[in-house]
Amino acid sequence: MTEKFAADVLICGAGAAGLALAIDLARRGVSFRLIEKMEGPFHGSRGKGIQPRTQEIFEDLGILDRLVAVGGLYPSERRHRDDGGYADADVTEHEPPTAAEPYHLPLMVPQFLTEGLMRERLEELGHRPEFGWELVGFEQDADGVTARLTGKAGEETLRVRWLVGADGGRSFVRHVLGIDFPGKTLGVRAVVADVMLTGLARDAWHRFNDGNMVRQISFCPLAGTGMCQIQGPIPLEGDIELSARGLEAMVAGRTNRDDIHIQSVSWASAYSMNARLADRYRVDRVFLVGDAAHIHPPTGGQGLNTSVQDAYNLGWKLAAVAHGAPEALLDTYEEERRPVAAAMLGLATKLLDALKRGDMRRGRDVHQLDIGYPESSLALEQSSRVGGLLAGDRAPDAPIHGAAGQAVRLFDLFRGTHWTLLGYEVERGSVRPRQGVHIHIFGPKGDVLDDGGHFRDAYAPAVGDWVLVRPDGYIGAIVASGDVVILETYLAQVGLGLVHTGCN
Repeated sequence: MTEKFAADVLICGAGAAGLALAIDLARRGVSFRLIEKMEGPFHGSRGKGIQPRTQEIFEDLGILDRLVAVGGLYPSERRHRDDGGYADADVTEHEPPTAAEPYHLPLMVPQFLTEGLMRERLEELGHRPEFGWELVGFEQDADGVTARLTGKAGEETLRVRWLVGADGGRSFVRHVLGIDFPGKTLGVRAVVADVMLTGLARDAWHRFNDGNMVRQISFCPLAGTGMCQIQGPIPLEGDIELSARGLEAMVAGRTNRDDIHIQSVSWASAYSMNARLADRYRVDRVFLVGDAAHIHPPTGGQGLNTSVQDAYNLGWKLAAVAHGAPEALLDTYEEERRPVAAAMLGLATKLLDALKRGDMRRGRDVHQLDIGYPESSLALEQSSRVGGLLAGDRAPDAPIHGAAGQAVRLFDLFRGTHWTLLGYEVERGSVRPRQGVHIHIFGPKGDVLDDGGHFRDAYAPAVGDWVLVRPDGYIGAIVASGDVVILETYLAQVGLGLVHTGCN
């Protein structure tokens, strides 16, 4: 008899990672519960940068235009000198978008606004977080997870197929699993505060005493709000007064100005910077995403982005297995995402060292467009292919046309929960259609036209090539027309085998 579950997935933690996973599962028809032990939404802006790769993900999830509407671009950096003068410089390298990479600049959206729009999208899909519910224990067996919750309504026990810990750096889920969280304390303690203030123009990110780890302080106008975010190092020990009065005293002491006044404090935190990475991302039916799996200094705006991308990688795999794909597909989550987090920790730490020297410049290395999974067991390509786009790489965008003449983008074809199979001058019937795969053909009798050559430039296909794009926008396979049998095997391994019907 088939066991009945209360839901397929229990997501513990309703921050950016938990919300991204919930949105992805909701649009795939996978049942879940999303719980959060806090009584209400987080109202701070700890993570405020949305990198170009995450913008592509949010476009797929249906909220990018809303984020752009409430946020904005990063302002220039204004370095104030002791003599009262200043010099302005760009924080980010300004490169124009390309056909293959339509988003090239980080967006600034305070975290509470980002998460608010994610909750709005989730409600459109018929779900919402359950605030005030805490996971207090769980056990798992070969078939599922038994979780114990407590909240205002009392205690509850529920049975689910999988549990996902999106519960932050002090993760209860990680603790119960006994997963080590090695790393190091970076010897930097800082204050971050969202405040209303007067005395500084909102056209720049103001910085005072750059490179001085005792007196350094900055004021970043938060796009979409009337607030500024104050950031600055503080002593490793001792209490810090985070009230408006206490912060104003710190500001006056570090800027030597008496005209900067703080009216109110919306949110403030004093924290020690760490770089840590969980030894494992999965124990059987329990997974870690986001800060539960990795924590890091905030330099470079990598944290929220990496967390969302964890969820985006895991969501389609959980859905595939829930709908019948082999369980082995779930092994690829840790295989693909843990090396990415390890590299991100190294980058964020390097950028912290640069910040200590007063260098705030950010380039392509923070955009996350070059992240890929070339070593993944899900990356399949013919051995003869050398250079250019490879399996495991991010699938580029390209402006193309439909056979009826309408302008479209490859990202339009990718958007949604399906896989996308692109054939370049191939016979349409050589790969049979199946549920969950959208097939498009470039060529004289194809349904899409590469009249501008952008697809050819980005993908460098040979005549007869098939390019399979995963639901998360990475290349799963590149095979020649003579290797269609290999492609069919790959599709079956990810749960996309042909459905056989017949009559008795």
